Amino acid sequence: MKGERGSVSVVAIAIVAITMVIGLGAADLAKVLVAATRAQSAADAAALAAAQELALPAGLQPAEAAAEYAGRNGAELLECRCDPGTLEATVLVRVAVGDLLLVGGERSVDARAAAVVEAYAAP
Repeated sequence: MKGERGSVSVVAIAIVAITMVIGLGAADLAKVLVAATRAQSAADAAALAAAQELALPAGLQPAEAAAEYAGRNGAELLECRCDPGTLEATVLVRVAVGDLLLVGGERSVDARAAAVVEAYAAP
């Protein structure tokens, strides 16, 4: 029995270490999911702003409107396919996630969205 002294301590340390890694991983996952949600919201807002500018021009370029709305939502506009004369806007935005606890380095999340203005004739 003397040779088994302290074996519980090794198991307890292993369980605590595994629990910490799982907890840090869960925190990282939550941080990425929050950033992904923000990125999609920003992409949706930017696409709608660009499409609105295409359909009802208010003096801005559609890409400028998209960049403004992406910025208001904490994102950076990477791409805006919103050609004048069309009624469709597709945007790509990026939101910074920041440093993660388990995986070092700066991370970011990209999101894409499209908005189409349908023209209809009044009866």
